[in-house]
Amino acid sequence: MAALGIGLLSACTTEGYQGSERTVGIAAGEQGGFYLAFGQLLAQQLSAAQPLLHGKALETPASLANIDLLRSGKADMALALTDTARAAVNGQDPFRGKVELCALGRVYENYLQLVVRNDSPVRTVADLAGRTISLGANGSGASLTGERILDVAGIRLAVRHLALADAVAALESRAVDAVLWSGGVPTPKLAELDTRVGIRLLALDGVLPGMRARFGAVYEQVPVPSGGYQFVHEVPTIGVANLLVCLPSLPDEVAAAVVGVLVNRADQLVPQQALGTQFLDVRTLIGTVDVPLHPGAAAAYRALHG
Repeated sequence: MAALGIGLLSACTTEGYQGSERTVGIAAGEQGGFYLAFGQLLAQQLSAAQPLLHGKALETPASLANIDLLRSGKADMALALTDTARAAVNGQDPFRGKVELCALGRVYENYLQLVVRNDSPVRTVADLAGRTISLGANGSGASLTGERILDVAGIRLAVRHLALADAVAALESRAVDAVLWSGGVPTPKLAELDTRVGIRLLALDGVLPGMRARFGAVYEQVPVPSGGYQFVHEVPTIGVANLLVCLPSLPDEVAAAVVGVLVNRADQLVPQQALGTQFLDVRTLIGTVDVPLHPGAAAAYRALHG
């Protein structure tokens, strides 16, 4: 494995990628969100590091849809929340049967952001009972995580599935009472709404024990960092890592080239607006939980750090 890793890493860092020229499609996320911003940076840096590889970030509803794009051959790699990827690998709802995913790395922390207007009477998750919430677009990882949160919280309310821009507009016009979003802090679209009307985030630490008991340790408590939004100061929420995943059929040399970018160009892969914890170092990149590392990625990491 070590010998293979040295060869792969050499191919992607010293001599450059030596395979066939190709486009590498990266299924990312929605406009105005962290996923797409990260995907665009990754595409740019991969293209710059390896002239024969042309990175292309794909705008999508995010995690669930991204895995579908991988399976249909319309993307080469994809961003997915760890809970979504884990459900796919284990064949859990909403997936019908196991999906043979591999990971290229655990790239950054997502903050679950349960957003209300600052003038809303809603102060806790329980206060949402009987109201209306957007749980993210159909096909997003937030839609899966959100359904789990509501199930654990045991509250009944009306659920809509809106893309981020539509959800922000609906919250501003009071067509919905809350929006669940998963991404970096601050999310630009939410920051814009914060400037116009002011927003608050509801604490999610109360549902965390139930989430971990039922769905595993992929969920952890993290504080939303101060400074992202004007009325938000160290709100405890749920963190979910984001994985960069692919299928086993991705060529080893492409996987190794991507690892080279993740490790050697990490400082170029964090969107400027991001605050708080980012992974993007070898110590955490390999922590992909139930999703095994792609063999080419594993060999490259081994060559880098043994």
